Amino acid sequence: MPWSNQSGGGGGWKSGGGGPWGQRPPGGGGGGGGGPAPDLEEMLRKGQDRLRQAMPGGGGNRLIWAIAVLGVIGVWLMNSFYTVGPEEEGVVLRFGKFARSTPPGLHFIIWPIERVELPKVQAENQLNFGVSSRGGSPEGLMLAGDQNIVDIKFSVLWRISNAEKYLFNVRDPELLVRYVAESAMREVVGRTPAEQIRTQGRLEAQNQVRDLIQTTLDRYNTGILITGVKLEKADPPPAVIDAFEEVQRAEQNQNQFIREAERYRNKVLGEARGESSKIVEDAKAYKARVVNEAEGEAQRFVSVYDEYSKAKDVTRKRLFLETLEEVYSKTPKVIIEQGQQGGSGVVPYLPLPEVAKRARAGQTQQTGRQ
Repeated sequence: MPWSNQSGGGGGWKSGGGGPWGQRPPGGGGGGGGGPAPDLEEMLRKGQDRLRQAMPGGGGNRLIWAIAVLGVIGVWLMNSFYTVGPEEEGVVLRFGKFARSTPPGLHFIIWPIERVELPKVQAENQLNFGVSSRGGSPEGLMLAGDQNIVDIKFSVLWRISNAEKYLFNVRDPELLVRYVAESAMREVVGRTPAEQIRTQGRLEAQNQVRDLIQTTLDRYNTGILITGVKLEKADPPPAVIDAFEEVQRAEQNQNQFIREAERYRNKVLGEARGESSKIVEDAKAYKARVVNEAEGEAQRFVSVYDEYSKAKDVTRKRLFLETLEEVYSKTPKVIIEQGQQGGSGVVPYLPLPEVAKRARAGQTQQTGRQ
């Protein structure tokens, strides 16, 4: 039905006035080009009549209520049952307060009085600090104990140890762990020399940082467990890394020269000590030989003297003969005793020294051929 009164008036919707609540329907501006206005009350009434006709005995209202009740029950059941995963722990909240914890599996809550949070207590989280590129990072630049700047890169591994504390005592756990870890690393680096943090003191620094982070988090009852701290890099700042590497190479060359000098020194000292030991041992052997020979000569002289004391004439003659034998054995002279009766007056000469010399020469040549 077209609008009959566009200027207002207190009539109903059909008379061209306001709608069922005394207002115009949308799009009902001035002009007479509008279409027929729908009657909502009439539409609702017709729908109810059709539903009553479809239901035997006029039970449409009961069916609507049954469907509504079943829908509410279905929604309640869907929100009342929940499943906790293998890495999760169920934390049941009643009116926003902690009620109980549930292990992995299927569980039930009284919704909407209770609701559940499912933090992943078995999952291990990792936070990285600093960068690995040559550009450096303000987060990784730290002042060491000897006033040198060190570019640090490290990572922190953590997981949830207490779900209740984790949910109720910490607003942003990851941000808290980041702040505490960076502060702990700066404290440990600040009391350690740069050379030590770069070399043999790295493992000790990792343990100190982990203990310090855990102590701080426990003080705030965060329910977070630090499982590991790994110090991946501790180098000079990127601006001086080239000069530092040059110094390192010079120190390595210096150490190499020192080791070579020490090897040469040890070689010379070893040879000298060996030679001195040889000389000392030779001297000791010569001393022992001379002493033994002297003792032997003395013993021989004593034994000869004892025999001489027993028979002086025999011993004197024997000594005389032995001495002559020793002297004449070294001379090439041949002595012929004179005074023999019936001699011919001509003594034949036998060149015994020449025969002996030729005999020795023949023996030497034969030995050389062999």
